Amino acid sequence: MFVGSRMKHPVITIGPKTSLDEALSLMNTEHIRRLPVVDNAGNLVGIVTELDLLKASPSAATSLSVWEIKSLLSSFPIERIMTREVYTVTEDMPLEDAARIMLDKKIGGLPVVRGQSIVGIITETDIFKVFLEVLGAHEAGLRLTVALPKGPGVIAKLCQSIFEIGGNILSFGTFMGEDSKTDGAVLRVEGVEEKQLQKAIKPFVERVIDIRECAGG
Repeated sequence: MFVGSRMKHPVITIGPKTSLDEALSLMNTEHIRRLPVVDNAGNLVGIVTELDLLKASPSAATSLSVWEIKSLLSSFPIERIMTREVYTVTEDMPLEDAARIMLDKKIGGLPVVRGQSIVGIITETDIFKVFLEVLGAHEAGLRLTVALPKGPGVIAKLCQSIFEIGGNILSFGTFMGEDSKTDGAVLRVEGVEEKQLQKAIKPFVERVIDIRECAGG
């Protein structure tokens, strides 16, 4: 799964001379929290977030009059507060690499570029949606969490045991185990009863951490 398949496009952008007031209004209208800034050639030159705009806006304790505030907001250009060193990704980057950059840099979204031109944007919300898909959160069935012994063929044997009792694996994800000898796995399975499933997988798991019926939706 790659960034290009999950990014939002086309992207709402602004120019460096866009006023703070216009940028805030656009964010409110479009229900977005960040705006890439592009030059006349469409090249990415910066980015501004909702937090940047709120920090730059006059506070309620200001001595300015309402008219002075309005004038300031309408004349203050975004280029004065935008971030110029922008972290970006490309369409062919694996989605997990983009998520790692967001986590490491503590940012909520990344412009997607092709050369110098912006072609999309990927946000933490897009990553969360993929996370739910990978775990089969929208599918009804038994949700099974197990500790697996490390070793070749373990996952294959587990899946085969479920197949042999007529179970259909809707999703399968792995995670770090509780110690160096185990891995964790979470599956969503349909077509079998809970007791039948537990009996079938028992020889291939260290232990069942959790099993429950999930409605999906």
